[in-house]
Amino acid sequence: MTTLVETAPAASGFKLSEWIFTTDHKRIGILYLIGSVAAFLVAGLMAIGIRTEQYAIGESGVIQFFVGDVGKNLSSGTAYNVALYFHGAAMILGFLIPGLTGFAANYLIPMMIGAPDVAFPRINALSVWLFWAGIVVALLTFVIPDKPDIMWTGYAPYSITTPGNTSFYVFTVHLIGFSSILAAVNFLVTIAYMRAPGMGWNQMNMFVWCSFGAFVIQLVFVPVLAAAVTLLLLDRYVGTGFFDPARGGDVLLYENLFWFYSHPAVYVIFLPAMGILYEIVATQAKNPIFNYKAAVYGGIVGIMVITGEVWVHHLYVAGMPDWIRIGMMVTTLLISVPVGLMVISLWGTLYKGSITYNLAMAYVVCCMFLILLGGLTGIPLAITSMTVHLARTSFVHAHFHFIMGLMATYSVFAAVYFWFPKMTGRSADSKIAWLAFWLNTAGTQITFWPLFIIGVQGMPRRYYDYALFPQFESYHHIATLGAALSAVGVLLMVLGWIISAVKGPKTSTNPWGSKSLEWTHTLSPPGPGNFPKPVTVSETWTPYQYKA
Repeated sequence: MTTLVETAPAASGFKLSEWIFTTDHKRIGILYLIGSVAAFLVAGLMAIGIRTEQYAIGESGVIQFFVGDVGKNLSSGTAYNVALYFHGAAMILGFLIPGLTGFAANYLIPMMIGAPDVAFPRINALSVWLFWAGIVVALLTFVIPDKPDIMWTGYAPYSITTPGNTSFYVFTVHLIGFSSILAAVNFLVTIAYMRAPGMGWNQMNMFVWCSFGAFVIQLVFVPVLAAAVTLLLLDRYVGTGFFDPARGGDVLLYENLFWFYSHPAVYVIFLPAMGILYEIVATQAKNPIFNYKAAVYGGIVGIMVITGEVWVHHLYVAGMPDWIRIGMMVTTLLISVPVGLMVISLWGTLYKGSITYNLAMAYVVCCMFLILLGGLTGIPLAITSMTVHLARTSFVHAHFHFIMGLMATYSVFAAVYFWFPKMTGRSADSKIAWLAFWLNTAGTQITFWPLFIIGVQGMPRRYYDYALFPQFESYHHIATLGAALSAVGVLLMVLGWIISAVKGPKTSTNPWGSKSLEWTHTLSPPGPGNFPKPVTVSETWTPYQYKA
């Protein structure tokens, strides 16, 4: 099998119509990236508003500015709830899931398996524009007078009785959820039937396997969330009584339906994030994946099997019978086994490697650190006797951000830096990017360690004013400072991407020396159809033949 060494032809210029009507999976991936980064920036702005409001005891009135309530028609508490709603919903539904299963999967999977495009290119285009429609609907939160006041979970009966607009939340979920289902069907078919001749299941990249698992989970569980929010819409605007106790409904029914999707969604995020880490670690360490089959069939497949059985640990303090708590404690601890297999495989890939620490690898190291800390802090939350005391505190807030929010976010950042030469033909490893990295890393640690500490001591989650807990004010000062550092780092990072895309140093076709098909057999950036010549692989080929 030969390796491509040609350079990419000169670009023909930017045409907006070509991007609007494109069915090219690479352009669609970049459209997902632009939309998800836009959602990330606005959701991050809400996080700054939240932290600013919590900087000191009492109502500062600052939070109204962040949610677009210039006339201060909303109370600080309501404005705080609106910010929490947008921050949570946009970060998960608008950034993390689309960034990983939209941008990364679209751009990489067809090239990694030797395919010219996805199985259904037109449906793929519909998926991205449904996602963009969901982003637009979500952003209208800041324009309408009756802003959603329902947190990101939409818990009933509050979301039924609140004067805020619940329909915007429901329609956002519908649009992005439908986009996710179409993408799941598309990529499962693509992976199953469009691999290059000779490529078996055990020769696929780890990112492809991780995305395969994530799409199976999406296909199974997204309809449950869609059904839950549809019933919520009917309760609010039609007068049904599915979740309203005043009309014979059951609030726990909604909570169970919501978390029956939303906990598997953790692994929809975790799996492709891990897949990105595998690709970068193997390439930068010049090592094959350690224990590949154990990570795939014990780790990825194990998560797919168990993930639907652990949702109740989100409801330990919501009136569940004790026997259900015990059963769900066992499954919650059990899922750490396949996760552990994947983490051991990732760390093992570094063993005796010749490691190159570029910017992408620096973000990967941060991710590995966050997985370790997030996993260890998750153990007490899985145990019923401990989580009763911690479940409604800032400890959960900090744990969740370490194990999923920050880890997955940094994996997206790592992916952008690693595949930036492939997307643009230029490098993004600049001085601005390194400064942004250190600000991001320091800022997030400064933000969340104080929340771990005060969470153990009893600081409640979701309180915009904590006058009952004046001893925690100094910790919130530190956390707010950390958030400010992170905000500066993110802005510098995005600025660095834009500058690098325009005038960054040009790179070779395969600057990292990767063995994966997207590096060895395509130009940088790749042209239509991806490969100048059809790709065929031998039965002994793998994308990790560094020490064959």
